[in-house]
Amino acid sequence: MFATVPFGAATHGAPAHRPELYEEVKLYNSSREREKYDNLADLFAVINTLQCLEKAYIKDCVTPKEYTAACSKLLVQYKAAFKQVQSEEYPNVEAFMKKNRMDCPAALERIKEDRPITIKDDKGNTSKCIADIVSLFITVMDKLRLEIKAMDEIHPDLRELMETMNRLSILPADFEGKVKVNEWLQTLGHMQASDELSDQQVRQMLFDLESAYNGFNRVLHNA
Repeated sequence: MFATVPFGAATHGAPAHRPELYEEVKLYNSSREREKYDNLADLFAVINTLQCLEKAYIKDCVTPKEYTAACSKLLVQYKAAFKQVQSEEYPNVEAFMKKNRMDCPAALERIKEDRPITIKDDKGNTSKCIADIVSLFITVMDKLRLEIKAMDEIHPDLRELMETMNRLSILPADFEGKVKVNEWLQTLGHMQASDELSDQQVRQMLFDLESAYNGFNRVLHNA
């Protein structure tokens, strides 16, 4: 019923005994080239994810709260990712999308507006504050997870986070996140620049910041 194909016989017109045809094709020949392709892949993934999120929100597959938080985070990640690849070849995101044949109109619109669709436009002031707050929350929490815990490495970002939250008018004065961040600013304020947080303090600060970040997203949802 089935014809036997001799071992080593050519298939589909390909010559037999050609081991080079089965070798892995490498996109890079150095660590620098590898980093370049990794950066391109990161940006490609962020844009695709943003496109999928927009479509999911349109189809009512995610709540406004989940959408606002995820979109704000993705826009911050997009800015960081694009900076890594911006060049003469990719002067703007449109050039990147055209070169890589990306059909992501919803993501492009969101990137141009630089805010989730659920956030009202007020000349960019509110949306910029929101993006900065999301970025600072992520930055501080990432530092703690990477065991960066010296006072002079945490305090500047935490202080900027507090100042930015104070500028955002939609946050109430008694917002729990402000209270928690201010408490940690006071704790760090009593430390020397080279002093480090203990493992217990790092764990507690991560818990407090994650709670504050979730509370911030709830405020955005109700705004």
